[in-house]
Amino acid sequence: MTAAADYGPPSVEKMLGALPVIRDFLRRLDVAGTVDRLCPVRDIARLTHGQVIEVLIANRLTCPTAMVRVADWAAAWAVEEVFDVPADALGDDRIARALDALAEQADQVVGSIGAAAVAGFGLDVSQVHWDMTSISLYGAYPETDPDYATPRYGHPKDRRPDLKQIQTGLGVLADGGVPLVARAYDGGAAEVCQVVGALRALRTAAGPRPFLLVGDTKLVSYTNLSALVATDGARFIAPAPRNVVPATVLAALDVTTAAPVDYVAVRDREKFAHQRAFYRACEGRTTVRGPRKKDPPLVVRTVHVWSSARAQAAVSARRLKLARATDELDRLVRTAGTRYHPDEQAVRARAEQVCRSRRVTGLVHYEIDADEASGKTTFTWAFDETALAAEAASDGWYALLTNLTVAEADAAEVLRRYKGQEKVERRYSDYKGPLAVAPLFLRSNQRIDGLIHVICLALLVFSLIEREVRRAIAPAEKLPGLYAGRPARPTGRLVFEALAALRLVPAIGGQPAYIPWPGTLQRHLLDLLGVDPTQPP
Repeated sequence: MTAAADYGPPSVEKMLGALPVIRDFLRRLDVAGTVDRLCPVRDIARLTHGQVIEVLIANRLTCPTAMVRVADWAAAWAVEEVFDVPADALGDDRIARALDALAEQADQVVGSIGAAAVAGFGLDVSQVHWDMTSISLYGAYPETDPDYATPRYGHPKDRRPDLKQIQTGLGVLADGGVPLVARAYDGGAAEVCQVVGALRALRTAAGPRPFLLVGDTKLVSYTNLSALVATDGARFIAPAPRNVVPATVLAALDVTTAAPVDYVAVRDREKFAHQRAFYRACEGRTTVRGPRKKDPPLVVRTVHVWSSARAQAAVSARRLKLARATDELDRLVRTAGTRYHPDEQAVRARAEQVCRSRRVTGLVHYEIDADEASGKTTFTWAFDETALAAEAASDGWYALLTNLTVAEADAAEVLRRYKGQEKVERRYSDYKGPLAVAPLFLRSNQRIDGLIHVICLALLVFSLIEREVRRAIAPAEKLPGLYAGRPARPTGRLVFEALAALRLVPAIGGQPAYIPWPGTLQRHLLDLLGVDPTQPP
């Protein structure tokens, strides 16, 4: 292909977008080669599984809609010119066979490609953030293969309990937010029980190098912490759930004696100093006991953190819930003894329902009596000021458990590393946004498992492209003209949107295929990524 300055006839143009960039990164990761080594096909096959998987990854990165009629998408886009894959070869049956094959070797494929990313892009694996999320499914799936992640009812993040779900775990590097480890789990799997398996996968990906695993409260259990402590070179940071460090422990802490922490949240960096949230911290110890009496207790370093923003949010939330509880309990005062709540049993049931739904159980004293003259049921109530004060005493406090020593990381450094957890949350936003398959409906859970790993591989490429652009413009943080003509911090979404304008004019009547000259922003991005779209595949 050669570059030209004119646009060809619109009727023959194909969408090109970021396909050359995707192709370049897939080649650097050796995705097709890895899949083909682990999932070989017969010599007579028209396409290898690796070729199909590469095209599916490109589909997720350029066409973030429900994955149907892939052949039509490939015909409208320059898939044949870029990937040397004809559109008519991408039938539903061929895609299904490739997904089945990928599911059979998913952990090995993702692990090998992750190792290639570490080596090829010089990724720093010293800090990994782990979290899980759910994907809702459309369909009953009465028959499933137990060898693969099974759709089940659970506690979906999108609050659709009427749908079955599959869960996904991501191990995301602090370096660029690149997902190094991806696993699929049953829809009903408990998050706390998946950490040990993820730890083994991270240990394999990181090799002999030490690494820090940062997670949420689901990481904290006796089994998980014991495994982390026993793993050579593994460190962890995770917030303690309230059953491990109860509110009474936090309420006993004195914020005035806690040391100020030199940390500024990303959201506050452009604010004036007096508008920024500030933090204080103090050291402590927490004993985590096992489920059996013979289990030796684990004594874990604890960094107690107080956040002004968290304290303010707690005050606002309490004010709102108390106002709503007051409104409903005052209404019960008026309706007690009427046809709505005629007797003591009805009044008590309503009072308990209000306290439970407004989360003020234990904060309210109430009495149900009968009027001496009329015999009418009455209801009176008041907040327990002592209980309110006890609850408010823990506002702003939370506890971070870690096995990092003070010499390895002081309290400020522990907090700073934990705050990187937003990277995995951001990747899940990309996972369910630009790359999502919605609605997700496939014939078997084996294919669902394969498709989830395709999306995870697409997320890996998406993240690497974002990371490379940011590294290329460093020390600058924003790229001119990236968002509505204004400077913006490069994200994968903005980079792909900027490259979406690229087109290709196929070879016609002896004239070679060519790319109409891209705009200034597109040329700049291609230069930053080191990709020449005029080069043949």
